Amino acid sequence: MPPENKHRDLESRIGKLESALVAFSGGIDSTLVLAVASKVLGKRVLAITAESDSVPERELQTARHLAQILKVKHKIIRTEEMSSPSYLKNPTNRCYYCKSELYGKLSGVAAEHKLASILNGINLDDLGDHRPGITAAKDAGVISPLVESGFNKQDVRNLAREMDLPNWQKPALACLSSRIPYGQPITTKKLSMIEEAEEALLAEGFRQVRVRHHGDTARIELPKENISDLFKNSLFEKINHRLQKIGFKYVTVDLKGYRSGSLNEVLNLNETQV
Repeated sequence: MPPENKHRDLESRIGKLESALVAFSGGIDSTLVLAVASKVLGKRVLAITAESDSVPERELQTARHLAQILKVKHKIIRTEEMSSPSYLKNPTNRCYYCKSELYGKLSGVAAEHKLASILNGINLDDLGDHRPGITAAKDAGVISPLVESGFNKQDVRNLAREMDLPNWQKPALACLSSRIPYGQPITTKKLSMIEEAEEALLAEGFRQVRVRHHGDTARIELPKENISDLFKNSLFEKINHRLQKIGFKYVTVDLKGYRSGSLNEVLNLNETQV
């Protein structure tokens, strides 16, 4: 489907809804859904952002700012996945428990505000990775309009740029729990260490950053073209010292570079070894 047709289809699909609650993370996907929903539904839209220990504070601030720019009603609610033993055990379907908690809370808010539908920002590219949260969305009856209209990630960025959305180039972001290998328990302390470590790298000008938590070792992932920058002007020594103060004994750099969902590679390896 040509891009302009996808755009029209997206507007048409959302425009047919009576009203909508948008699960709004502040990422480009949900921002595009929110912007289109606001355009075609007007005041019949409410954006909800989830606050939890696994969401960096900077992302909450970003969501607040974007909602103001889009001039939409926006609320931040607290989700309680950290109270779920199943989630804290960090199984391979951890994301299912997190998203089930989120969508359960969103369903309650939608009912309270008499909103007919709940929308998320899943796109076609998300369907190709290990994403138990997508199952949770289906179970909860959440609509994924980008998928229904045939949008992949590049389509999203292209339309977001065309619509002058300020975050059209925003790097992809996953929750902080995704930095902890499956089977290793999720704790508030680990999440805090990860957030602080990534903030230290972001403060040095890196845009796409992951710090994977491997016990007493921090594994830094940066785009391959940025790895050499980490070793200029004694920057690595500075970062190493900062991360050790946070609580890591050892700091390593993954020479494969950043890739989304790198901890899922273990799942794929296990499948090939069966």
